[in-house]
Amino acid sequence: MKIGVDIRSLMDKNFSGVSTFTYNLLLNLLKIDSKNQYVFYYNSLTKVKLPEFSDKVKIIKTSYPNKVFNYFLQKTFSYPKIDKYMGGLDLFFAPHFNFFSLSPKVKQIITVHDLSFIRYPEFFSSRKNSWHQALNVKRILQQSDMIMTVSQNSRLDILELFSLEENKVKAVYSGIEDKFFQTSSIFELQRVRYNLSLPARFILSLATLEPRKNLEGLIKAYNIFRDKRPDLNEVKLVIAGAKGWRYQNIIKAWRESKFKDDIIFLGYVKNEDKKVLYTLAELFVFPSFYEGFGFPVLEAMASKTPVICSFNSSLPEIAGSSALLINPVKSEEIAWAIEQIASSSGLKDYYSQKGYQRSQNFSWQQSAEKYLETFNSF
Repeated sequence: MKIGVDIRSLMDKNFSGVSTFTYNLLLNLLKIDSKNQYVFYYNSLTKVKLPEFSDKVKIIKTSYPNKVFNYFLQKTFSYPKIDKYMGGLDLFFAPHFNFFSLSPKVKQIITVHDLSFIRYPEFFSSRKNSWHQALNVKRILQQSDMIMTVSQNSRLDILELFSLEENKVKAVYSGIEDKFFQTSSIFELQRVRYNLSLPARFILSLATLEPRKNLEGLIKAYNIFRDKRPDLNEVKLVIAGAKGWRYQNIIKAWRESKFKDDIIFLGYVKNEDKKVLYTLAELFVFPSFYEGFGFPVLEAMASKTPVICSFNSSLPEIAGSSALLINPVKSEEIAWAIEQIASSSGLKDYYSQKGYQRSQNFSWQQSAEKYLETFNSF
């Protein structure tokens, strides 16, 4: 069987959750699938540095201006048929929503990570909301032969918001990269601490700076924590992540904090430094309003870092009882959770061990095996 894959999400310079998913799933699929033929597709006017894959994969590129290709050719005229560029396909796999048109005979599988743009459009920029509207998500889902999701929560969201048959939507958990289970050397710990100018003790949050991640609420919680526990003033707050959309309120909350000198923004952290950053942190806080999966939660757990995360969307499903769960709307509750773990070595050890055990349930090989089983069913 000849399988085409849309790898446009891998064109991003800084990997996000979708990019991480796409890369690791494809890498593991190629390791276990020796029968099917894979062709990867992307479109770009300029030269793009893509991750390296096996030599047996053929990569096809077109060079249209993106706006012309997406809105004019694909959306308006359903031309060109992407599978034609790929030499004809039996199956086309889209790891994320995007503009694409295919010949009628080609089977289609798409992965839906979350429906946050439908649940909470107020968390997105007008440009992003316009993009989602132009995609016509309902039409994409109706035309797909199978819809994969990264959690049961996302699966239930799809079934609730769209009229689809239950057996057309399948949940397969994502995995965790092996490096997060490995022990960091003293040299690596010292290097990252020095390069990033990290304090001796700190709370970590890793997320794109955007409203959905609730970093404004986290800063408010940190203020409450510091006011209540002046004896723990050596515990700083470190926020890692690139600027997204509508991040201005986050910066405003930081500027207005009387502890702003103890709140550190690192910006985007290189993938090779993330594991060490988790290990150096005293605890990890992820107070998001909505997540389809939540890679950082499991990455921190695999690094044996105690986790505090929201009791909403997919997060209780992914974290189970191995994280201290909070209501993200209540900054006082987040502050309370921070205080409990920051002031108790017993709780730190408890959630460190529980989280580590939980994270071992998530494997990219298992994910790839289930995807391959689905591909081969067509």
